[in-house]
Amino acid sequence: MSTTLDELLAYIDTTLEPGRFRDYCPNGLQVQGRDKVTRIASGVTANQALLDAAIEWGADAILVHHGYFWKGESAPVVGMKRRRLGALLGADVSLLAYHLPLDAHPELGNNARLGQLLGIDGFEPLDPEDRQGVGNIGNLPGGQTASQFCRQIEALTGQVPLLIGEAEARVNRVAWCTGAAQSYIDAAVAAGADLFLTGEVSEPTVHTAREEGVQFVAAGHHATERYGVQALGERLAQVFSIEHRFIDIANPV
Repeated sequence: MSTTLDELLAYIDTTLEPGRFRDYCPNGLQVQGRDKVTRIASGVTANQALLDAAIEWGADAILVHHGYFWKGESAPVVGMKRRRLGALLGADVSLLAYHLPLDAHPELGNNARLGQLLGIDGFEPLDPEDRQGVGNIGNLPGGQTASQFCRQIEALTGQVPLLIGEAEARVNRVAWCTGAAQSYIDAAVAAGADLFLTGEVSEPTVHTAREEGVQFVAAGHHATERYGVQALGERLAQVFSIEHRFIDIANPV
């Protein structure tokens, strides 16, 4: 079976509502390819290795969380940017990218899927005042130690997370925001979280965690943002009876 690129985009727009978000990049179709879509590949970031693997598989479209044309990036199409765009245009393959809309979706989003996979209950927004709705807080049924929770993260992601805090500290209330959301630790503290989980760490985050008495876990930007794009790709495959393949390009960060 197949669908058209326009039908695919219309469904995603209805599902993710990208127009609600003030983002750092354009959400939606970033590079236009052929109109007919039979195979869609997904991945976290539209790097060259992902493009090459998707094109070799025969993808008609590539769906990612991190695409191109970020605010503040250099505009000239040279070097790495030229090679990437050249691969897509040469193969007539579309690139679809969704950043904050894919972080925030309550069912298919990065945060929702990570929380579901880690068994966190009672999701609610981390900051009710945040109109973008990125970040969540919930409960660990029965509670765990910080080290037990980290082992659970390692089993899911395949890499060892960084824990700033006490390994044996009891954790009942977990706040999380995937990717580079270490600055959300302040919202986690204000919401009464025992532990805050994100992808990356920065120098000030360590001091905040220690002084506020909250456990902090950095589990990897790439590792924490694998799950939303997979869920969306699988949903598209089901709705439109097309083929979907998630391509994971390893990234330790």
